[in-house]
Amino acid sequence: MGGRDPAAPRTAPPRDRDARPALRPRCRILVPMAIIYKATLTPSKPELISSWLDRRPWAGQGPDEVLGAYRFDDPEGEVGVEVFLLRRGDRLLQVPLTYRGAPLPGHDDHLVGTTEHSVLGTRWVYDGTEDEVALACFRRALTGEQEQAELEIWEDGRLLERRPQQVLISRESGSGGDGTGPAREGRVLLPHVLGGEPEGRPRLLARWGDEQAVVAALV
Repeated sequence: MGGRDPAAPRTAPPRDRDARPALRPRCRILVPMAIIYKATLTPSKPELISSWLDRRPWAGQGPDEVLGAYRFDDPEGEVGVEVFLLRRGDRLLQVPLTYRGAPLPGHDDHLVGTTEHSVLGTRWVYDGTEDEVALACFRRALTGEQEQAELEIWEDGRLLERRPQQVLISRESGSGGDGTGPAREGRVLLPHVLGGEPEGRPRLLARWGDEQAVVAALV
């Protein structure tokens, strides 16, 4: 991502991070680059999500169809934030996850599970709707201060590819203004079950294929 000499040598991110954002200044907006390892996860993310949803009363029933995913990254580079969109039965669901290298104190009830990453070791996976790092990323996105992360795939210290986005996120100001002033003090609404149209302040709209849904708002 910008600011780098494309001919300059590049090194892989530290082993204690799931995805390290390389932030570029762009009109004072955070434009992170999520550096993702090509690795094996056991259990896989879909398996972890499915098992967790089976225990959630709001999730409905039926096989899971993953529609796509998008990322926001912690500017400190310590926590990965990935959001899955999927269908389960007649429900359209959003599952925000945070990936951490150690347990998050006081959040045992919000633990989705753990997974063994073939490069990084054990990763603790949490419900992002209850993780302040994820909520802060969404707040910045809603107020126009952060964009979704672009994706780089790495293996053995080498950049393999830049992955195209499955889900595109855009910001809508809504009827409550442009995201400045009182809107900045609002609560981040980050629903698991999608399909409604939140009123008022800034919203994030996700688009994938021919479909779209509001995935977050300031209320």
